[in-house]
This record gives sequence, structure tokens and C-alpha cells, in this order.
Amino acid sequence: MNWRINGNRVSTTLGLLAITLLSGGIVASPVFEGLRGLSLDALTALRWLAFGAMHRPHDSPTVVIALDQMSYRTPPFRGTPTVTWTREIGRVIAGVLDGGAAVVGFDIVFPTSIEDSEISFDNETIGSRLRGFDRDFLRALAIGARAGKLVLGEVQQGDNFVGPTPGQRAAVGRQRNIRSLNVYSEFDGVVRHAPLMFAAGDKAVPSMSLELASRALGAAPQVDAGGTVNLNGFRIPTRTPNAMTLNFDGGSDDVPTYSFGDLHACLEMGDTEFFRRNFEGKVVIFGTTLSFEDAKMATNRFALTPLAPTGPHCVLPVETETRIVRNSIDGVYVHATAVNNLIRREAIAEFGDVSRWVVTTAAAGLAGIVAVALTPAWAALSFVLLALAWIACATEAFQFALALPLLEPLTSGLIALVATTGFRLFVSDKDTRILRRAFELYLPPAVIEKMLNSSKPPALGGEMRDVTMFFSDIVGFSALSETMDPPNLVSLMNAYLSAMTDIIEAHGGFVDKYIGDAIVAIFGAPVALSDHARQGVCAALDCMTELETLNRATSMSGAPSLAHRIGLNSGPALVGNIGSRRRFNYTVMGDAVNLASRLEGANKYFGTSILATQATMALTGDAFVWREIDVIRVKGRAEAVRVYEPIAQSRLQTSEQLARISSYREGLSRWRARDFAAAAEAFARCADTDTPSLLFLARAKRMIQHPPGETWPPIHALDEK
Repeated sequence: MNWRINGNRVSTTLGLLAITLLSGGIVASPVFEGLRGLSLDALTALRWLAFGAMHRPHDSPTVVIALDQMSYRTPPFRGTPTVTWTREIGRVIAGVLDGGAAVVGFDIVFPTSIEDSEISFDNETIGSRLRGFDRDFLRALAIGARAGKLVLGEVQQGDNFVGPTPGQRAAVGRQRNIRSLNVYSEFDGVVRHAPLMFAAGDKAVPSMSLELASRALGAAPQVDAGGTVNLNGFRIPTRTPNAMTLNFDGGSDDVPTYSFGDLHACLEMGDTEFFRRNFEGKVVIFGTTLSFEDAKMATNRFALTPLAPTGPHCVLPVETETRIVRNSIDGVYVHATAVNNLIRREAIAEFGDVSRWVVTTAAAGLAGIVAVALTPAWAALSFVLLALAWIACATEAFQFALALPLLEPLTSGLIALVATTGFRLFVSDKDTRILRRAFELYLPPAVIEKMLNSSKPPALGGEMRDVTMFFSDIVGFSALSETMDPPNLVSLMNAYLSAMTDIIEAHGGFVDKYIGDAIVAIFGAPVALSDHARQGVCAALDCMTELETLNRATSMSGAPSLAHRIGLNSGPALVGNIGSRRRFNYTVMGDAVNLASRLEGANKYFGTSILATQATMALTGDAFVWREIDVIRVKGRAEAVRVYEPIAQSRLQTSEQLARISSYREGLSRWRARDFAAAAEAFARCADTDTPSLLFLARAKRMIQHPPGETWPPIHALDEK
């Protein structure tokens, strides 16, 4: 037995170790790489739900000037192609720079110019007729570029570049003020990282976002020997080389957005102060906010609110039309977020592959331990609570730009929980379940658990415990068995014993044995009960009530009604494994046990159903209404004992019961005072309905006719067991 139990522990430990390593390894492998990105998305949404926005839009270092639907609907742009807007864009650029903007970037690429149009019009090309159309635009670009405050964008598509026209390139000093707008989209199409540097021949060139942030801070980015990029003392965290993890805020208003059409109208009115108030010291990015042009799903896709311009309007009225929630944002906000992350030093720090594996494997191990230590239901509940705690910790850490692995440890933990539960069910606990099922019909659950949890089998031995003993026996069972055929008798007894056992166990008792129709039960062992006496009396009263219910049910099938007697006694007794070296039972021995057995038989003499000793009555306090029956001396025991009958639980007694108790108490008092005539008078009041009163009435009448001697003790000796 010892070897088998230890063997189970070894196999469980090895199985748990294998499940832990396998679960952690699988989830940390490239197969589950998508969980990393999904965790970032979930953390962004959880932080938004738990804490709201991290920053006020007004405090954003970056603002967006949008070529939006309002611009397209506002004169003079209504009905005109964007390529003809360049002169007006130049005016707005000049207004923004004059207003004190730190730097202006373009997320819009104008790869063509109307001056280059070869479409014929009136014997000339449109381009030749509109020569000089872009002059104001190019002048604004040149002025901004010379001041180091303007950067144009270009996009690489495969081996091709889509960039500004040659005139625009020349105006900004060519590649000195042109940067790449490319961003990284992961396999699920979600933008979670932004590039920091791009290779340009034999040197590295900053991305648009890094370039704008460095110019705004007045510090050039530095790349150390390990490839880490530093900006103005900020070591930009990267999980993979040259890729910053974007820290999107929740909602859709974290970056103030101004309508290009409104700003143009503002310039028409000459309100230059509006530009100073809103753009001084800001990074300004021109871009489109037309969802059909440059929509991108990003990390904040689960934390978006209806899109609406958040910057104040200068001239045009704010549109109040209903806006729908999208799960995507316009590409310009990716760059704006990246710039804000760099300036605020809040780019997300992620765990590396090794750290991620450690956390994932540790979660699997913890879930496995829970599955081994607890029942499946409790293990599942514990896992849910641990998962909620981890989610709360990860959400709090995300407040400080630290992305703890979220879904990976939860997934590995769930896999380990299910796998370990299955392992226990089909492998490690199989023998234990067989053993438990084999013994649970013979031993109390507490003894079985103690045996299974120890590293040694049950052994002979016992201990003294304060317990309450419960003995019950069916009245006239021998005569009953002679009138019933065996199958019906067995069926009736099984129903009776099952009903009584359920009640006993419901009150914390342990059925020690069945002796034919008799039940021997213990309250207070093997599981200790501080109120073992009260529970024993409650069980006895409930057994009487249940027997009435059982009799009504069995009478419909023609079965005879049953009656039983119960004896209760409390005191010290020896409990434990008692028997021979080869065979023993968990049972109880001692004087307290024998006395309870005698009280069960004493019911026959007094006509009662339940008798308990004074020790049991005293331990129950005021939980029950009692009446003292007599002082008796049972066979085999020299010392007399007071015996009591429990009438009902306190506050549940009837007035009739109280009247019976009062009459009986008076009669018993007169009896002990040798006033037998007065005793007979008191007992006679209830003798018609109360068997003990009828018994004492007869005894009192005999004493009147044959008075006892002076040494007569008011003690009744019972000659039968």
C-alpha cells in the first residue's frame, strides 16, 4: 500500500512536470504567436475600460490637420480634385509655421502635379497653361524645409517608391527632408509596431515618426552597437530590432484633429491668432481622414469610440451628424501616436521570447498544481480567480507602458488545467478512486481521506474522544420479520436504514455499524464536532419525523408501519481502528457506548421513543425542551443515571407538551418525596395520552397500597438490556 501511494505521487509529479513544460512550450511557440498581438489589443481595451484616457487631447504633443469630408464639402474645394489644392495647402502650411509649429510632417503624398498634366486643352496642355500653379506650395515647402521644420513622406511599395514630385523634392532639399511613411502590419492585418530606421544605401535613415519626434525635441536619434535607438536620453524599448511597440490610447479623440477646410477659411478671415493658440510648439501632421483611403486596424481596435474632429473650429460650424464606431483608424493617427509615444517616453516595453516562455510555463505549472490539489470544480473556480487577478495586474502594469503577457499564460494555464484534470481522471487518481469506492461503503469519508492522503495504510490504534453515541432499534422486528417474505423485508429495511442514515450523516454523524435492524452511530468522531450532543439530539428528533413520513409512504404498498427506539449518551470513548492484526474496523468502545445501548432498551420500559442521559442534556444547553423521566440503574452498571426525553426544539414546543411536562415534573417530585397519593393525582392528568405518566400512576398506586421502607431509594433498576 505504501509503495502504491508513493508511486502515485511520483507519477503525478512527473505527469504534472511534463504537462507544464509541454503547455508552456506550445503556447510560447510560433504557433501561438498571434496571442501576443491579441494580448496587446486586449490590454489596450482593458486599460481604457478601467482607467479611461491616459492624457487629455489638449496636452497631445501632436495634432492632425485632416483633409476630411468637411474640406471636400466646403468652397473652394467642393467639386475640385485634390491635385488642385496645393496652393491652398501651401497657405495653410505657412500659417501653421507662422503660428509657431515645432515641425510639420506630411502623411499625404502628392506624386503628381497639375503643372505636369499632358491633357490637351485649347491646343495646349493643361500643364503648360497652368505653369507656376504650384509656385506658392513649393515656396511654402522650401521655407519650412530650410528652417528644418518640414518633412515630406514617401511610401515604398515593393521595389517601387511613391513619393513627391521632382519639384517638391527639390523644394525640400531632396532626401534631407523626405522620410518613409511605411508601417508594419502583422499577419492579422493589425498595426502594433512602428519602424524606427530604414536602410538607405550604407546608412540608416529615421522613419517619419522618429524624424518628427527628434526635430520637435531638437535631438538626433542615436543607434548603439546593439542596434538600440536612443532619442534625447530615452532608450526606445524594442522586442524585435528596429520596431517600437505603439502605445495607443483608448477612444478616438486623443490626438486633436483640425479640418483643413476650416483652417483655410480661418486664413481667409485673417485670424492668425487661432493658429498660434493651437499649433505653437506642436508637431503637425497633414493627412486624410477618409476611411476608404487609408484605414488601418491598430492595437486600439477594441477601444474605439465614434470618430469626430476634436480640435476647435475657427470658422466652419462643428458637424453634429451621427458617427459610427469603426474598428480601424486613419493611417495618420498611427504616425501621430508614434510621435507622441517618443516625445512622452511611453513606448510599450514587451517581454522577450525567453521571459514570455518563463511566464507562460509558470502559469501552466500553477494551474497544474491547482488541478492536482483541488477537486475539478474548485480547481476551475480557483483558475478563474487567478486569471482575474492576473488580468488586473497586467492592466495595472500597462498603465506604466509595461505589457505583461496576458493571453499566453491564461491559455497555457487553461491547457494545463484541462490536461492535468484528465491525467488525474484517467491515470494518477484511477487507483485512488477505485480504493475510495471500495472503502466508502465501510469507512467514514474522513477516515478514507486521511488514509489516502497519508503515506501509510490504516493501522491498529485509537484515541479518546468526547462523543455522543446514538443507538436505535426497531420495535418488534423479530415478529415483523416472521410476517413478511424476505424480498419485501429487505426492501423495507433498506428504505428505513437509508432514510435514517441520511439524517444521521446530514447532522455530521458517522454510522459505525448496522446490527440487523439496529443502527450504531457516533457524533464527534472521526470528524470532531464541537456540538456533537446537539447534533445527535437533532438527528434523533428528525429520525422520528422521517419515520412518520416513511410509514405513510410504505403503507400505500401494504407494508406494516415501523416504530423505533433511540438511546443517546455523551462522554469519553475510545475511537479508532480496533480489531485483529489482519482485520479491524473503525469503531468505538467504552462505558459511554454501553450506556447509550442500555438507554435504547430502557425506552421499552417507559414507553418512550428517545432517551438521553443527563450528560447529553447538559451539553445541549437551551437548544431543546426536555423532561426528566426517572433515575435508573441499568444492568451491568452500579451507578444510577438520570434519563431525559427530548420533547422538541426550543420555541417549537406546543402548549399541550408544556402541560404534560409540568404535570409529569410535579408527579415525579411528589414520588421522590414519598407523597404517592399526590404523585398519582399529578400523573393521572396525562395518563390517558402519555405512557410514562401511565406507568408512574400504576407504580404510585402500588406504593399507596404497599408503602416502601424508610431506606427506599427513588431509583428504578432495569433487569433487561
